Amino acid sequence: MTPGYLSDNVMHFARVLRAAGIPVGPDRVIDALRALEVAGLRNREDFYWTLASLFLDRREQFELFDQAFHVFWRNPRLLERALSLLTPHIEGRGDDKQQRQLASRLQDPLGSRQRPGLDNRDQAPPDVALDATLTHSDRERLQKADFETMTNVELAQAKQLIARLRLPIPRIRTRRLHPDPQGVRIDLRDSLRASVRQGSDSIPLKRRSPQFRHPPMVILCDISGSMSRYSRMFLHFLHAITNDRDRVHTFLFGTRLTNITRHLRHRDVDIALDAATRAVEDWSGGTRIGASLTEFNLRWSRRVLGQNAIVLLISDGLDRDAGRDLADAMDRLRKSCRQLLWLNPLLRFDAFKPVAMGVQLMLPHVDAFLPAHNIESLADLAAALSTGASHARMRSAGVRKVA
Repeated sequence: MTPGYLSDNVMHFARVLRAAGIPVGPDRVIDALRALEVAGLRNREDFYWTLASLFLDRREQFELFDQAFHVFWRNPRLLERALSLLTPHIEGRGDDKQQRQLASRLQDPLGSRQRPGLDNRDQAPPDVALDATLTHSDRERLQKADFETMTNVELAQAKQLIARLRLPIPRIRTRRLHPDPQGVRIDLRDSLRASVRQGSDSIPLKRRSPQFRHPPMVILCDISGSMSRYSRMFLHFLHAITNDRDRVHTFLFGTRLTNITRHLRHRDVDIALDAATRAVEDWSGGTRIGASLTEFNLRWSRRVLGQNAIVLLISDGLDRDAGRDLADAMDRLRKSCRQLLWLNPLLRFDAFKPVAMGVQLMLPHVDAFLPAHNIESLADLAAALSTGASHARMRSAGVRKVA
């Protein structure tokens, strides 16, 4: 690297991390430059950990930072890393697969930027390593890509696809009746009124039939730290649902419950999500599922769960309170609605097992246990709801079998 370009390259490295999904702002870049003046550049390991300590704030970001650092700052073993991505792998606990997914998030940020002080010969190895996963069409790959591994460009494209998704919920029969010439029930009052108006000796029979209407939909979405990236994508999905039909109520919960229904009714998705984000005080914090559901049952269930409402619960089931009051809250929630569908991003793993206490307490009370980690899974949810299946059919067709 050519001397004198340190500040420029640190700035470009921060842009790469930000484009890959790690929130690195200008304040952190300034702090990093000041820290490097103190730590010095003699030791590569000190340089690595100085940047890591200032650019990272979550453990889940470390693997992505490590891969970006060795690609951007030209690790001598980069060629071996690139070749290892192209050779067959023996899947163990999923570490190699996760590394390839992280590499896809770095493809656009690293492939589209030129940094000062680096000659062009060093640009080839990252392209070879990161293009190895592009084996399907962009659209098909985007629909099956995990939200967690998407680049910012892919996330923008995914949001456009999500905005066009709809939930074709079948209409259900209500107790209300409406005028219908072919109805099977005779409306005596309306028939007598018609006879008086016409002044005839005969009574024209007026008929009515039951009304069919879409049931209300209530969404309870987890916004804890482990769900952060998925929650932001789900908000785009919830905005599309709210503006597509009436009687949709959306609640976010982490350590507390927040009603954002009014905010999502704005037609402009950016304005709606910005207002919803400002209304939430516990974004990316801990999770108290039992306490949040208990608050919902006490304050909101009577208002929004009438008329055979359908409830979508979006959460990974990882509860900070170790399941306190969770079983009772889930039992009351299930008895108050027509269907309770649980969408869990952890179902993207084939080896998923309900080991966590929260998951074990929640599973017996749901009608369907479905994955929700990419666009394809959201489309499958729409297909499951469009069938108009009963509880038993939903259980047999939609519930993910877990050991």
